[in-house]
Amino acid sequence: MVSKRLMLAWSFFVICLLAAGIVTLVLSIVWRQPNLLFNLTFSPVVLTGGTVLGIIFLATFVSSIVLVTIRGKRPLVMLNWLLLVNGIAILFVGTYIWFSTLHERNNYHNMFGMQSNAAKIAIQDTLMCCGYFSATDEVAFGGTFCPNATAAVAANSFCVTPITKFADTKLNDVFSTMYGFTSIVIGLFLANMCVIKKRQEEERFERIDVKRGGQGFV
Repeated sequence: MVSKRLMLAWSFFVICLLAAGIVTLVLSIVWRQPNLLFNLTFSPVVLTGGTVLGIIFLATFVSSIVLVTIRGKRPLVMLNWLLLVNGIAILFVGTYIWFSTLHERNNYHNMFGMQSNAAKIAIQDTLMCCGYFSATDEVAFGGTFCPNATAAVAANSFCVTPITKFADTKLNDVFSTMYGFTSIVIGLFLANMCVIKKRQEEERFERIDVKRGGQGFV
């Protein structure tokens, strides 16, 4: 029989997976809301990846609750395959975000250039900078900090540093957390393997008991 201590450990990791799913899904939705720096930092691809990952976590949580109530080891073997999918999804999304941090200066130069003049002006006023790599690079004149070319040159403050600093901090936090979720998946996988092992032993003893005519063991 599976011990209560083992099932408590299994339940702990399942609850952690639920929490990871809720956090991932909620943040991927909240960060879509209008926010100058967050909208610049997190691309729609990254946010969609977060949404999909959150849904996978929650679907695995629901599946685990259903599968553990079914007798036998096969349902839990199916759960381990689902956990393998979880691990692959985490590595894919986390590595995609990590890879984007390797070329931040150029990546955000392109993203900054794609913004409307109104968005550029708002970013420049917020970060107190003019242009991206220089006062003439992708600059938008207007607002309070960069009203014209003369003010932009005089400010001698470019947006590449504050933008990449903000983005680097947020992206590092996100992909580090993503990789941290692998510990939940691995923990649940190992706990699930232990439960499978116990169920295998139960099935073996049941088969032996049947061969003995249901007399049980002395």
